[in-house]
Amino acid sequence: MNPSRVRFVVLALATISVGLLVHSYGAFLGTAGRDVVGDALWAAMILWWVSAVAPDARLIVRSGAAYFTCVGVELSQLVHSPALDAARATPVGHLVLGSGFDPRDLGAYAAGVLVAALIDAAIAARIR
Repeated sequence: MNPSRVRFVVLALATISVGLLVHSYGAFLGTAGRDVVGDALWAAMILWWVSAVAPDARLIVRSGAAYFTCVGVELSQLVHSPALDAARATPVGHLVLGSGFDPRDLGAYAAGVLVAALIDAAIAARIR
């Protein structure tokens, strides 16, 4: 297996772990803080998964794909159907699909992708 792909999967799983900790124990951040941090971590995780799928793509391409995936999921929250709302009502569905559109989330996604891209660039530079 491609070593870069393994690194991205490990980063995704670590980010999921941190995100679940923030979701479960992040009350000290306040409701808005926990939401923003959680959304930024979710976006970082999306970048890691995109990178695991396409590890040889340029970072800017992977970052753009991750951000626009996040935006697409956020915009999908404007759409309601019984099946979608039922999926969003489950714990996993809520974590993956969200529950309601919030334009603030778009900024959190940008920040999450940016920080993850900077981490990726730093790791890549260190490896070289």
